[in-house]
Amino acid sequence: MQTLPVNGYDMAYLQMGRGRPLVCVHGTLGDFRTWSAVFGPLSKQHRMISVSLRHFFPEHWDGVGDDYLMSQHVSDVIAFIEKLDAGPVDLMGHSRGGHIAFRVAEQRPQLLRKLVLAEPGGELDSSLDPDAAHSQRTARFAGPAAKVREGDIEGGLMLFFDAIAGDGRWARLPAADKQQLRDNVFTLLGQVGENRQPYSRRGAESIRTPTLFVGGTATKGNLPAVLQALAAHVPGSRVAMISGAGHWMFGQAPQEFCEIVLEFLAEA
Repeated sequence: MQTLPVNGYDMAYLQMGRGRPLVCVHGTLGDFRTWSAVFGPLSKQHRMISVSLRHFFPEHWDGVGDDYLMSQHVSDVIAFIEKLDAGPVDLMGHSRGGHIAFRVAEQRPQLLRKLVLAEPGGELDSSLDPDAAHSQRTARFAGPAAKVREGDIEGGLMLFFDAIAGDGRWARLPAADKQQLRDNVFTLLGQVGENRQPYSRRGAESIRTPTLFVGGTATKGNLPAVLQALAAHVPGSRVAMISGAGHWMFGQAPQEFCEIVLEFLAEA
């Protein structure tokens, strides 16, 4: 593990391999270990750099403070890429990390060569979905966060995970995967008030970085709709769906995921 000081915070990351930099950003309850199933294949061809965002493991955050904000995490990733001083990088984000990567591409496209968004998290505004209800996101995290605040860690994690993966999936999740989510459980408290803004058609159409969207055909909830809406408006983007996989498709089908991503990144 290494750290890089960004915006007054020591940002932890894992680095392996050589070649063009591929910066990887985890999602809700994740950390730099999220991408462990694909470390081997991706690091054969790239300098793979897997970051842990502010307040995620290896930090053991207690949920207290006012700097768990979407804007802060976007700013941190921008500063991290700048401090790498490696020229334009390939950026890959999953879920909430996909939202962060999308915002980096909006704000600082000159830092990026290519963009991979694995089921980016968030909501659509009315320009992308006439029936959009931005309040749904707050409700989605409020329930699990309330349980965590009351001391019901397992109940909060089950409520969050099953809403994405399907009823009963938390109970069947391997122990190591459960522990990673437990290590980051108090970030759910911050996420309720992180001030994440919905995606807009104007924002999607502003993306000029070559973009690949990756999804799983078994993913539940609003994530598939978000992926398809953004892909329809990000110029020149493409979509790859992994049959039978869910939201954590890179862990469920790592070989297929890596083949898709590496082929995209190898293109001129």
